[in-house]
Amino acid sequence: GQLRVAKIKAYELRSSKKDAMLKKLEELKNELGQLRVAKVTGGAQSKLAKIKVVRKSIARVLTVYNQTQKQKLREVYADRKYLPTDLRVKKTRAIRRRLSPEEKGKKTMKTLKAERNFPMRRYAVKA
Repeated sequence: GQLRVAKIKAYELRSSKKDAMLKKLEELKNELGQLRVAKVTGGAQSKLAKIKVVRKSIARVLTVYNQTQKQKLREVYADRKYLPTDLRVKKTRAIRRRLSPEEKGKKTMKTLKAERNFPMRRYAVKA
């Protein structure tokens, strides 16, 4: 009994539950195993062509599964002070090391005193 598995669509997977997705993944992996056996034993051409479709379907299921997992994690950590490293913005290493705008705007005590004691001079300009 060979399951006829049509090409899985990502948008259909998004609405399905976690256990349904994992079940689908198991089915696909089993089918891939059967197809590989068929390939070795000299199966029909239709079965060999199906290997690619099944592999891509497995990839689709895993992609949607991982995306939903990450989305749920983001919701959990939304109002926390610190985020896990993999949920933080990636950008580049240099940008991540940069001073924050607040840190950048800070002035030393010396600068503050100088600005307070020696303000910009105001000149009366003749019209």
